[in-house]
Amino acid sequence: MKLNFISPCLLGIESAIASELKDMGATDINAENGRVLFSGDERLIARANIWSRFSERILISLGSFTATSFEELFEGTKNLPWESFIGKNDAFPVKGYCLNSKLFAVSSCQSIIKKAVVERLKDKYKVPWFAETGPLYQIHFSIMKDKVTLSIDTSGSGLHKRGYRPVSTIAPIKETLAAALCHFAKLKHYHTLYDPMCGSGTVIVEGALLANNIAPGLSRQFTAMTWNNLDRRLWQEEKERAKDLVKTDTDFFAYGSDIDPDAINIAQQSLKRAGLEHFTSLKVADLKDFSPTTERGTLITNPPYGERLLDVAEAKEIYKVMGRVFEPKHGWSYNIITSDEDFPEYFGRKPDKNRKLYNGMIQCRYYMYFKD
Repeated sequence: MKLNFISPCLLGIESAIASELKDMGATDINAENGRVLFSGDERLIARANIWSRFSERILISLGSFTATSFEELFEGTKNLPWESFIGKNDAFPVKGYCLNSKLFAVSSCQSIIKKAVVERLKDKYKVPWFAETGPLYQIHFSIMKDKVTLSIDTSGSGLHKRGYRPVSTIAPIKETLAAALCHFAKLKHYHTLYDPMCGSGTVIVEGALLANNIAPGLSRQFTAMTWNNLDRRLWQEEKERAKDLVKTDTDFFAYGSDIDPDAINIAQQSLKRAGLEHFTSLKVADLKDFSPTTERGTLITNPPYGERLLDVAEAKEIYKVMGRVFEPKHGWSYNIITSDEDFPEYFGRKPDKNRKLYNGMIQCRYYMYFKD
């Protein structure tokens, strides 16, 4: 059965998701702002959840329609085939958001959508009420410029929650964004990765997962694994496939450092939980003492930039230090994400490339230096 899906994501990484979905065998891929639409079969539910490095979650799209009144919202919702997924004992709570629409009261929209789904399922199952004691089918709605999109979440916890980070430092970078930084830096299985401001080690972990082709969702659970109408063998088969695709003969190695001993301790815990300690070396060190030990390297870092940590003046001093210790030389690339548009001025060099990304709600630039 062909299904339509939605992959919500951080702004700026839509192209990365489109690329990985193509590799997974998805079809009808269409990247939009903050989400990617695609199609596939039931197996893709498992494959996309297990493999997507950049998506926030995987949603099954039930349909879209225009609604400017509660009556239109009710009828549009009731016309969708909810019984194709939700059984008479299943739980189906509703959540979502409204933006730039005539319908703007989220709680009222939740109630209308819930009522419409209940009425549809009453007609199909010929029952007066629903206990909702079975598996979870979380309904998502978005209403943007009067266009309603309704979907069912297959993931559960956001896909950025890989399961390896027990605690985190202040203002940690999101796992999905860290993975995207590694992707855009073209990190390969034969590269040496450096992060001299590694914090809780998220870039190091995501870089090791990417370089060794380890699926980020290999060790976690997903909501759709409990669904009665989805063959549970698909999950086991896809996890076995993911294990078979892990690269076992890479030359990848990563060096992480940070001035904060507590951050390094957290990073070590994360690497151990992810089973990646043998690919990495961590130490407490000041940025100004950065001195790589290899002839080539791919440096990816997320420095404090005033809005997250320190103040703006302190952040700019760090940029100057980075400009001194990140020497332009053959075989090296430097990739830095920051919200400060004046970064190149303080770093002392214009980037070879930059792209707009979002770290949470903060608009950033990803500055890439890779030429001699």
